[in-house]
Amino acid sequence: MAESSDENDERQPLLGKARNGSSSHSPDGSPVKSIALSKARQSIDNDSKIVMKRTVGFLEGTAIVLGIIVGSGIFVSPAGVAVNSGSVGMSLIIWTLCGAFSALGALSFAELGTTIPRSGGDYLYILEVFGPFMAFMRLWIELTVIRPASHAIIALTLATYVVQVSCIEAPPLALQLISLLSIAFISWVNCKSSKWSTSVQNIFTAAKVAALLLIIILGIVQMAKGNWNNLTPERVFDGSSSDFGKIILAINAGLWAFCGWNELNYITDEIKNPSRNLPLAIVTSIFLITVLYVSVNLAYFTVLLPADMAANEATAVIFGKITMGKWSIIIPVCVALCCFGGINGSVFTSSRLFYIGACEGHLPSIMGMISVKSLTPVPSVIVIGVLSAVYMCTDNVFLLITYVNFVYYLAMGIAIVGLIILRFKCPNLERPLKLPLIVPIFAALLCLATGVLSFVEAPIESGIGMGMVLTSVPIYIVFVKWEKPRKLEEFYVWFTEIMQLITESVVEEIRLPDQ
Repeated sequence: MAESSDENDERQPLLGKARNGSSSHSPDGSPVKSIALSKARQSIDNDSKIVMKRTVGFLEGTAIVLGIIVGSGIFVSPAGVAVNSGSVGMSLIIWTLCGAFSALGALSFAELGTTIPRSGGDYLYILEVFGPFMAFMRLWIELTVIRPASHAIIALTLATYVVQVSCIEAPPLALQLISLLSIAFISWVNCKSSKWSTSVQNIFTAAKVAALLLIIILGIVQMAKGNWNNLTPERVFDGSSSDFGKIILAINAGLWAFCGWNELNYITDEIKNPSRNLPLAIVTSIFLITVLYVSVNLAYFTVLLPADMAANEATAVIFGKITMGKWSIIIPVCVALCCFGGINGSVFTSSRLFYIGACEGHLPSIMGMISVKSLTPVPSVIVIGVLSAVYMCTDNVFLLITYVNFVYYLAMGIAIVGLIILRFKCPNLERPLKLPLIVPIFAALLCLATGVLSFVEAPIESGIGMGMVLTSVPIYIVFVKWEKPRKLEEFYVWFTEIMQLITESVVEEIRLPDQ
């Protein structure tokens, strides 16, 4: 991994260098005159700047957030919300609360993203406020478990529904092959062009919204037929749970379907006019998702009760079989499309996260470089694609996510606490968006409480997850803080140059404020 240098240690928060850890150095500390660098630069116009382009506008930003959040969750998690809440009315209230909770967190991140207008999301905000060690812990668990395992799970879900559409009973190996092909194709698209990635995201987001609208329309048709007994005032709250533990489980199930509201902040450097488009895209997408989710659940409840959702099949599949008959095969197609779009959006944002981590000296410097042809972080895309493929061969991939699920909310809470600290520590910072202080305070408390409650509800699994997080401590000491032996440093420089040649990647030039 990139060595810690005096320049890194002297990095000034908020106003420091945006690209200070991505270049290779020789053992004597001088910059490496990479063969790959000189050859690659010959292939471009001397007047061109090697920087990632701002290709994400309001529409693309909204599509990215919608595409990441609206995945398989809304087709599966309604069962968890309904069963634990106990009634139709309580279930709808919980979905609305989950949307409001996500909106508070998303608004707080919108202020963070406009106050610190750099890519990197919560990793960068924790780095700026709490220092490199806590930021590295966050980055490490994201790289080694959360992202690749999530991609593997979604890809396997996609494969399951693809096979269901084909009406063929496929062996596990076939599912793994379909999953690998989907990850490989998405990685290829993200390597080729940022514009391709966002175009794919726009297309699949439109397909996702169309799928949810189809379910909502089917629900309206059922209501027109008189099937709305479950929604009458007399029955809507029948069976509501008063068990606090079950309510927490219901909220957790709903929040899982909203995961991803923070991810647009990972690509701030590629957003056009981020002070406007970042908060506008976040607020618009969260509002649309909340309306869609509540409406979809209303549609489900026209023909299903919470007890009916306890079946093994996904709620949407059961709903489709009841309302669409032989045409219910459309539902698995919709789920597969949602999964594909979710992976694409996540690969796009996570590759930028690890790219920024490498630029800050916390990951191998090759991951902090971009292709001179496509101007995309090709090395980071390849790394996350390979790790995702490896996790598909792991039987316990679902358990791994359970182990570290609490880390997600704790990290969001800590980042928002950083926003509150900045309000007092740096009151004169330019803030295009400045929320009432009660908003980030409440959002931080909710995120931290959710993380703590997740730990309490599953102490053994979360304890294992905490052990996985703590593996970052020796890694940080050995590979980031300690000075490397000369021979190891020489090998590291040689390896970096070889990878530069293979990926045709170089260090991004410093982005000027008006670029």
